[in-house]
Amino acid sequence: MTHNIEARRIPFEFTDAIAPVWNPTQHEWSHMLNGASLTMPYLEPFLNRTMRAALPLIDDAHLREDIDGFVRQEAQHFSNHRRYNEMLKANGYPELADTERTFEEDYEALEKRSLEWRLAYSAGFETMTIGVTDWLVNDREALFQNADPTVTSLVLWHMVEEAEHKSVAYDVFQAVSGNYWLRVGGLLWGSLHVGLMSRRAYIAMLKKDGLWKDWRTRLRLWKMVGRFFLKAGGAMVQGLKPDYHPDNVADPVWVDQWRHAYAGHDEQFVPLLDTKGKGIAPSFA
Repeated sequence: MTHNIEARRIPFEFTDAIAPVWNPTQHEWSHMLNGASLTMPYLEPFLNRTMRAALPLIDDAHLREDIDGFVRQEAQHFSNHRRYNEMLKANGYPELADTERTFEEDYEALEKRSLEWRLAYSAGFETMTIGVTDWLVNDREALFQNADPTVTSLVLWHMVEEAEHKSVAYDVFQAVSGNYWLRVGGLLWGSLHVGLMSRRAYIAMLKKDGLWKDWRTRLRLWKMVGRFFLKAGGAMVQGLKPDYHPDNVADPVWVDQWRHAYAGHDEQFVPLLDTKGKGIAPSFA
């Protein structure tokens, strides 16, 4: 079947008024998500190139249509994250350019692997993302309350669209390979690799802030990593099952609420969430 994959061109504005510590009560968490954002302009073009490379091997018209939707959504994601990342570098963290060069080198090396392995990596990362979506959406009040509304809206819009295309990389891998053990390897390596890249970036920012050696900072980081595994690890465990399919994982109710709230708006509309409100409901002006 064809999935409803809509690429939304949202003109987020990333001005110098946005503080890199965009959640004033959660310094470490702000930089953890900043670190994840730094990876996107390298990870997501890699995913798109991998999907395009597999396209000649796909006969199913519905899956080919899904690949097109996947690529268009991911292109919107990394272009917005790139603009946000440029703001981070200009707003106090120019050394992140050095970190970005290591990301580029990582994906240049990964590009030399076989298409089958790259598809396994892509499917594995997207499986992990299902758990991240569930975590960030369902815990949005604790994670984003009183945070900058632009950053919050960027992150949660990204998660909505991840939910929409959650099965594409998996279906492409199954169509081209279907090797169970390779899929498991892709899940483990794709998740670990992106996590370690994000860590490089947030360590650089915390060092710049003079906090990396503070034991309280380390404790808060480990607590957040623990919450990640507690909240998002379930999707990864589900992904290890031989009969797993992403379509069998229910999306958070809020994902549909966001889509319904945004429906009908043109591409110049920026859906900023009210981070002061209880539940951070997607009721846009």
